[in-house]
Amino acid sequence: MIEGAALLYSLTTAFVLTSAERNRKAARPHARRIVYAGWMLMGASFTGAGLLGITAIRHALV
Repeated sequence: MIEGAALLYSLTTAFVLTSAERNRKAARPHARRIVYAGWMLMGASFTGAGLLGITAIRHALV
């Protein structure tokens, strides 16, 4: 299950970053879906980092 989520996350990240770079080079605005996907990835990254940090603290205290 985690492998599937990691694969989906990595493929989405690669797609968003590639699209954003191509649009930047062509001096075109980003599509709204690309921007939303980028915000979703940022939120998922922050949430994952926070959960891992809390888990590390809990394991250190126990």
